[in-house]
Parts: sequence; structure tokens; C-alpha cells
Amino acid sequence: MKSIEQKRKIIVAIDGPAASGKSTTARKVSGMLGYTYIDTGAMFRCVTLKAAREGLLEKVHREPVVIEPLLSSLTIEFDRDRVFLDGSDVTDAIRDNGVSREVSFISSLKPVRDRLKEMQRRMGDERGVVMDGRDIGTVVFPDAELKIFLVADPAERARRRYAELESKHGAEGLPSPDELEQEIIQRDRDDRGRTHAPLRKHEDAVELDTSALSIEEQVDMVYRLAMERISA
Repeated sequence: MKSIEQKRKIIVAIDGPAASGKSTTARKVSGMLGYTYIDTGAMFRCVTLKAAREGLLEKVHREPVVIEPLLSSLTIEFDRDRVFLDGSDVTDAIRDNGVSREVSFISSLKPVRDRLKEMQRRMGDERGVVMDGRDIGTVVFPDAELKIFLVADPAERARRRYAELESKHGAEGLPSPDELEQEIIQRDRDDRGRTHAPLRKHEDAVELDTSALSIEEQVDMVYRLAMERISA
């Protein structure tokens, strides 16, 4: 019997709205498969953080074209669980709630999506990757052998986001779960309504509702589906 390493390699594309469990699931599944994990959401957060640090966010809202020079010098790298922007570790900085509020707008800009799509396709050229985001199965890799679309109730997603932020930064100064839920609902509207690469489920995607699932359960379900595709 062939080991995973000896079998054909596939692309696993995991899409879904904010806080539906995409990143955690993709990271764990990639480890089980021995695949490379590519967090595309982190890539859009990197662009957002860079724009904020260069004082461009307000101007980008008025004149989106000003984002283009920033993209030409952009480098993003992943090393295990760390994310590097232009050589600096920004793993924690990109999860700031201020970045979360702006990332949907930044990710709606066509120059941003085009630049990151090019980078993402290059990362997945040789397959053997698990990639999560909003449009991986529909735009970046529509030929992915396994497409997953994760969904969850907004209140549950807000609870997860609050717990994540609290564990990293403490409760002081955090938005309430109700406020986070409203932000998530608005982000869903923004992501589904944008002109370029809106959030949507590919017709071939397997939809999983994670509202009542533990991380272990959803990881196991995606892993089993991946092994079916690998062995096909």
C-alpha cells in the first residue's frame, strides 16, 4: 500500500466566510497529509497591514489606484506557523481587529486580488497544498481536486473570534461578541457583494456546516474527503 508521500498530490481548496474554521482546519489537514499550508487570508491581511503602516488606508478608500505601487514591492512568506511581510514577522499584527475591519475592502480591489492570485498560483504549481480563502475553489484553483465550502452560524463565528482575540490579547478593550457578530455579518455582505471574486460556493464544492462541529470533527471530515480524492 502506498504512503501519502508516494500517492499523487492534489490541491485542497477550502473556502468560506470569516471565522468559519477555514484556517485551523486547513492547517491541521495539511499537517496530516504532509502538504504545504497556504493561508491566503493572511496574505490579504498583510496587504492591509502594509497599507495601514504606510498611512495609505484613508487614501485608498478615496483613490484605490494608490495601492498599486505598494504591491510591486510586496513579499509574503510562510514558515511553519509564522507569516512574514517584507521579511518581518507579522503573525500577530495581521490579526489585529483594526486589520480585520479593513481587510474586506482591501481584498475587494482588483489589483490586490490579481497580484495575490499570481503569488498563490505560483505557490500551488506543484500541487500538494492546502489553501484556504474566499475564492480558492472558484477563481485561484477552479481545477482543485477537492473543494470545501465551510459555513457556520454568525453568532458561533463571533464567539470563536472573541475567544481567539481574548486568548491572545486579554478581554480588555475587545469588542463584545455582539459587536463582533455585527462586524462578521457586514463582512459577509461585503465579501459576497464585491465585484471582483465574490465569496461563493463552487458547484463542485462539498459544503460543511461547522456550527455544531468540534475542530477535530471538521478536520477529520476534510481529511477523509482528501484521502478519497488522493486514492481515486
